[in-house]
Amino acid sequence: MSDAEALDAYSRVVSTVAATVSPHVASVSLGRGGGSAVVFDSEHHKVHLLTNAHVVGEQRAGRATFTDGTEAGFRVVGTDPLSDLAVLAVEGGHGELPPSATLGNADELIVGQLVVAIGSPLGFSGSVTAGVVSALGRALPVTQGRAARVIEDVIQTDAALNPGNSGGALADSAGRVVGINTAVAGFGLGLAVPVNPTTRRIIDTLLVEGRVRRAYLGVVGVPGPLPDDVAERTGQPAGLRVVEVVSGGPAARAGLRRGDLVLTVGRKRVADAQGIQRQLFAEVIGTPLAVTVLRNGAMVDVFATPTELAG
Repeated sequence: MSDAEALDAYSRVVSTVAATVSPHVASVSLGRGGGSAVVFDSEHHKVHLLTNAHVVGEQRAGRATFTDGTEAGFRVVGTDPLSDLAVLAVEGGHGELPPSATLGNADELIVGQLVVAIGSPLGFSGSVTAGVVSALGRALPVTQGRAARVIEDVIQTDAALNPGNSGGALADSAGRVVGINTAVAGFGLGLAVPVNPTTRRIIDTLLVEGRVRRAYLGVVGVPGPLPDDVAERTGQPAGLRVVEVVSGGPAARAGLRRGDLVLTVGRKRVADAQGIQRQLFAEVIGTPLAVTVLRNGAMVDVFATPTELAG
């Protein structure tokens, strides 16, 4: 394939994705601020949009403008600052609104894969930029209440993002929305919250309850390899090395220690912080969770009872 043919093929993919996804992306205005949002649910005469929690802020209502010029008011159904996601609802009676975009699974992305960002940077609705997945598993610092935390497993891309892109779609070459653009980290660097089973669970909870209750263990860790003999015996190559145990927290009360290598939580394998966070939702608050760690070459089981994460 010649360079010209390759460029034509690339252009066709980007233009096809843009044509597929753009109608589902709106420019949103709330008070003095704004950003973008993506239609992800259009059942029962109601349209729901997904955007960033930081785009919404403390506002409870606003207006959405779609690429065809259609405008509609919306209310904020719920926000989750810890994942930087928010759900908006447009009631019926606003004319023809677009159907849902197709959601993909960011867990299937690979570094170097083509992605297309669509949003309303600087107020220019329906703007399209393209690039690749630059890295996966990044962490994005956020603030929840008075506490600083991080959003895990953020997608890094070199697709150009500017103010106003936040809340817009990051789509793969098949036109599936795999991320919600969330921040401009620096020149030539953008980040997006992944759309995957964990964030879908968050979205479903926001739809029903308007907020996400999370459990808290009080442990900070980094991925760490298991010794060869343990990896061979368990079939698990890595765990989570504990680097900090919060004094007085559930993990400390359970006897977890700095240097422990966590293998399982709730009898489910753990290899990174996301592996624990996937389990720390409302249903485990106050429920003892079995935690298996490797300590000084020996397997140790403890039971930690998560408390509710304060806002």
